[in-house]
Amino acid sequence: MKKQLFFAALLMATLGLRAQVNIQEMYDFNRGHLTTTLEMFKSDKWGSTFFFNDIYHPTDNVFAPTGYYTEIARSLNFWKDTKLGAFSLHVEWNGGQFANNAWLFGCEYFLHSSDFKNTFTFELMYKSIKETDQDIPLQFTFVWGMEDLLGVKGLVFSGFFDVWGENQTWIVEDDNIIGWDTEQTKWVVLTEPQLWYNIGQHFGCENLFVGGELEIAYNFAGGWKAFEQVGKYSLTRSVPTNVNKGLTVAPCLGIKWNF
Repeated sequence: MKKQLFFAALLMATLGLRAQVNIQEMYDFNRGHLTTTLEMFKSDKWGSTFFFNDIYHPTDNVFAPTGYYTEIARSLNFWKDTKLGAFSLHVEWNGGQFANNAWLFGCEYFLHSSDFKNTFTFELMYKSIKETDQDIPLQFTFVWGMEDLLGVKGLVFSGFFDVWGENQTWIVEDDNIIGWDTEQTKWVVLTEPQLWYNIGQHFGCENLFVGGELEIAYNFAGGWKAFEQVGKYSLTRSVPTNVNKGLTVAPCLGIKWNF
């Protein structure tokens, strides 16, 4: 899940600007594959629209991408010029290949410095995940963006922090028999801080950034394989093949181009 463009989207909405698009190419050292990410934001008089799409390119598959994940969010704000202008309504859809569809409904609150170089967004949403048990169907999201970090021109620190309710049942293996763990976790945590440097500013190409991100997760399934049969168990739904029970950290390096 990536929201690194969202802080820029809110800034653009405040300034009345229209649209922004970027594309990122990241290498994930833990999973050993490339991820292409396309992000877009567009503001209008009723609020703003934001989406991103991740496309996965495992290095052992030279023929085609093997998966994708998408989020589309719509913010509604008809009262930008009032005292409640920092609050917006929020509706969002998440889903993709081997990822259960999810709908989110809630609100967001936007804070910023006087020059808009530091922005912070808080979101609280009801979250419903298709065919998934949730004792607490909520998600809290914090999004931040900081430009010219530490006084360095072109250094950008951005990212998000998500916490949501989802009952995770893990795959376990005992004596070469694979089955479902009876122990369930109730919460999932995911954060992806990114650090980018506008290297292109030094040779007349200010669209080009180099940098990376650090995916830090807790109880977050990191890979999926559909309809796998193992031993005497018939696992008739998509099951995790790279289960990340507990805390995991995944470093990534890449480039970004702002259109």
